[in-house]
Amino acid sequence: MSDCLVIIPTYNEKENISEMIEVVMNQPSPFHLLVVDDGSPDGTASLVKEKMELYPDRIFIEERSGKLGLGTAYIHGFRWALKRNYEFIFEMDADFSHNPADLNKLYAACKEDGHDMAIGSRYVTGVNVVNWPMSRVMLSYFASHYVRFVTGMPINDTTAGFKCYRRSVLETIHLDGVRFMGYAFQIEMKFLTWKFGFKITEVPIIFTDRTRGESKMSGGIIKEAVLGVIQIKLSSLFTTYRRSMDATPDVMAS
Repeated sequence: MSDCLVIIPTYNEKENISEMIEVVMNQPSPFHLLVVDDGSPDGTASLVKEKMELYPDRIFIEERSGKLGLGTAYIHGFRWALKRNYEFIFEMDADFSHNPADLNKLYAACKEDGHDMAIGSRYVTGVNVVNWPMSRVMLSYFASHYVRFVTGMPINDTTAGFKCYRRSVLETIHLDGVRFMGYAFQIEMKFLTWKFGFKITEVPIIFTDRTRGESKMSGGIIKEAVLGVIQIKLSSLFTTYRRSMDATPDVMAS
């Protein structure tokens, strides 16, 4: 039984998913992989099931009916992981914008260096983004600065979606209370981890924009993030964050 699970949400990722699975399976660390597929009409789930036959007991799939959102997919995966004995749980995209080899660095940052959350960071050592137009680089970079200014989080890449959580983080955060399911989900999860006092580190990565398949980014997602940050901050002013000794969810309104 591995102690680490990689969660990849998918919707129409047939161009990427088979290769992604192979690369993850061949990393030095014995990662397990859970694909949470939102009813992809392009046959993504069928390709995952083909790989499951090659890697029994290492690859799993949860199929949902319809496109239910990034945040709900991850929370579904978190709950699945917490019902099993995984100690380190990862978030990762299917499109190779996150390099699977970097999973090992995030894993080491938590398992060996003792951090509770490791973030694959595009901005901790400058701007490490490939294949994005300058307008999108600037939007992402200044969005992170905006989030940091509003929330006070000492994190350079506040919107990053490549992360490793120690199990105790997800046991502590009240997952039913996570309010944002789009782009702001990534911000809210970091904010809650920070407010509960967990140890967070940023691991430098190079982010490469997808070359196959279609991006899921939209104007509505960006709007949710901009407005969501303010709501996250305002809500925190009326909330007490306290970790119980047994790491059970403990968020108390004051």
